[in-house]
Amino acid sequence: MSQRSDTPTELICEVVPQSLDGERIDRLVALLADISRSAAADLIGSYSVTIDGVAAKARSIRVEAGQCIEFPAPTVAAPLVVGPDAAVEFEVMHEDDVVIVINKPPGLVVHPGHGNPDGTLVNGLLARFPDIEAVGDRERPGLVHRLDAGTSGLLAVARTEEARLHLSDQLIDHSMMRRYDALVHRCPSPSQGMVDAPIGRSARQPTRMAVAQTGREARTRYELVRTWTDPAVSLLSCELETGRTHQIRVHLNAIGHSVVADPTYGDGRFELGLARPFLHAGTLRFRHPATDEMLEVSAPIPPDLQVVLDGLGPGRTAAELTR
Repeated sequence: MSQRSDTPTELICEVVPQSLDGERIDRLVALLADISRSAAADLIGSYSVTIDGVAAKARSIRVEAGQCIEFPAPTVAAPLVVGPDAAVEFEVMHEDDVVIVINKPPGLVVHPGHGNPDGTLVNGLLARFPDIEAVGDRERPGLVHRLDAGTSGLLAVARTEEARLHLSDQLIDHSMMRRYDALVHRCPSPSQGMVDAPIGRSARQPTRMAVAQTGREARTRYELVRTWTDPAVSLLSCELETGRTHQIRVHLNAIGHSVVADPTYGDGRFELGLARPFLHAGTLRFRHPATDEMLEVSAPIPPDLQVVLDGLGPGRTAAELTR
């Protein structure tokens, strides 16, 4: 394998050896840069990794011997010390020897990072389940996926490395079902469908995501549950086929039905007294890493969102709209 480049651009340039033919690009980048696979995935997600000069658009791409892989050398930072915090509260919906499913309350950041060094879900998990410390990334132990701080609902957490890899593969092959409740502006037509549009960083606002031709594939299914006319809002059931950053919020906004009270992608029409987006990860279904049987867990809509629905009244279902 060739040596790292010392050019002023601080790029790592490598030729894939025969021994790594067929390896996933995220695993290869993690190996070359001595970083975690999630950090490698972030590089790929920002289109910073090229294969023979073409940006890699998915972390699951398989490389071929002889291809040239190039990406910026990651900045070396002091490791973040992640410790247990028993004061962090969350509800455990399922627990066994290899996997935990928790119901994250709104406002709780999932893992430590810039601006949130402690008091996160991970800190709480380490206090209650110390065995996850050695599972996966040091700063995100046990995590397989995540939710935005303002989104409530279900998260799967692995207690063994084998379980983490098993669950991660289900995310990659889209066999893990994640269903969300979302209250949006106006009523979609048709009442059910799929938003199939790639998502990437916004060219105008890099801190936001947007539908972009150069983005990574993203698909969200939606179905109308109930709708109201005053105010004009609708409750949707949304399923993720992929898992891009802010995917549901970006996709619903792109079709003209932004999530109510979304401070980033919302249209600011009204917030119905909410202090966070009306978005809840209500159902999670996956193959159990140890038994391979299907496990489905559901979490009811939390009180702050249920109050809004109760205040709206009965509304109408999709079937009632066609009568």
